Amino acid sequence: MPTNLPAEAESKWKEVTQARDPKLKLKLLEEFLSLVPKHKGTAKLCAKVKRQMALLRREIEERKRKKVTSSPPKFYVEREGVAQVAIVGLTNSGRSSLLSSLTNAKVKVSDVPFTTIMPRPGVLKYEDVSFQLVETPPIFEGISSRKGFGSQTMNLIRNADGLIVMIDLSKNPLEQIELIASELERSQIRIEKPRCIIRLERRKGLEQVRVNVKGSLLDCTVNDVIKLLNRKGIRNAYLEIEGKATLKEIEESISANFKYLPSLILANKYDLQGASENYLKLKSWLENRGLSLLPISCKTGYNLDRIGRELFKMFKIIRVYCKEPNEEEASPEPFIMREEATISDLARQIHSDFIKKFSYAKVWSNRLKFSPQRVGLNFKLEDGDIVEIRLKS
Repeated sequence: MPTNLPAEAESKWKEVTQARDPKLKLKLLEEFLSLVPKHKGTAKLCAKVKRQMALLRREIEERKRKKVTSSPPKFYVEREGVAQVAIVGLTNSGRSSLLSSLTNAKVKVSDVPFTTIMPRPGVLKYEDVSFQLVETPPIFEGISSRKGFGSQTMNLIRNADGLIVMIDLSKNPLEQIELIASELERSQIRIEKPRCIIRLERRKGLEQVRVNVKGSLLDCTVNDVIKLLNRKGIRNAYLEIEGKATLKEIEESISANFKYLPSLILANKYDLQGASENYLKLKSWLENRGLSLLPISCKTGYNLDRIGRELFKMFKIIRVYCKEPNEEEASPEPFIMREEATISDLARQIHSDFIKKFSYAKVWSNRLKFSPQRVGLNFKLEDGDIVEIRLKS
């Protein structure tokens, strides 16, 4: 290196020699080159630095290429609609055909096994709500032990709100459902409805734990449940208990990694000869397991128009339409809530301050003897209700 370089350039060169990261080294070389006076005495130095920079750029690009080829594909699908539903099943069970038939997704449908290797989303419209359907790569024996893209596929399924399980009626349906249920179970995902379902949501707006029991507590009180959560450091949360539950079951559900996903079983290829016999075998197996079953045919379209309604029922949701005071029409966009939701739940969903300022609500509904009816916070809502909330002035 020439000895007549400016002090800034010499200082920068020391930084270059100490740098180990290619990107940082390249940046420092660029800065060094800008500080070097351009004349005959520095020509060789500048040429050497430029060659070094070219080699570094090549190394950086090579590292990028290796990272792309060695990294597993991203299986995350951004949510839209009221719920995300993963379509699972063995290869060639009709997952792609279903997604293509029900949504606007551009799907390659093929008889070649394992055509789907990446998740593919689409949107199913049912009346004024939307469900996001996500076709997953096929389930196969051993997928839970991370074969193929098993880990990514199971994480994708676990993050869904519910499942559509595709069964091919041209093959043994019991072998299929047992394999799918077994692989999901090994990944700590359950499709059989348990005796009690515990839903825990941490909410910053709540000042304390709020417990909503949709069923019964067998050996404890709501205060016992709140104390249990507080002992576990949970103080700002909403806990929903559906079904009959003991305190031990509640504790195990909160602590365990198992996740229950409500599931709709679709028996595909019902149009084929012999399919009805396999359908009855599947129906018998599913009895008392808390799973809904619907025979369909993606080829003929049989029963496809019923799937939206079945999902709506499966998620146990209701639509509530809000109306501003003194306005004639309610908003066309509903609030999506769970069955048995109350005016209190709706008020919290609109704004946390609505509970403190709540005065009363008016409800318009065909089920009411008088409509509108003036109600309080504990009034239970149903699908299609129109609500006007009045606040204290």
